[in-house]
Amino acid sequence: QLKVDKDIIITSNGKPIAILYPVEQDNLESSLITLRRARALLAMEDIQKEAVNKGLDKTTEEEIEKEIKAMRLERSR
Repeated sequence: QLKVDKDIIITSNGKPIAILYPVEQDNLESSLITLRRARALLAMEDIQKEAVNKGLDKTTEEEIEKEIKAMRLERSR
């Protein structure tokens, strides 16, 4: 079935919990790299959505620099 459909979604109590994806020995490493990149992109999308929801996407460069300087000063103490 996996060779036909290419991916299988695994569920628990009707909710998706995993994706089963076929790999072969010669493409295992590149498949892992691709999967990790996709996860990173999804994480970035979540972070960006959260920033928009909090209104942080409207933060100015000056405000960002001020926050960075404050954090650096706090860490140096």
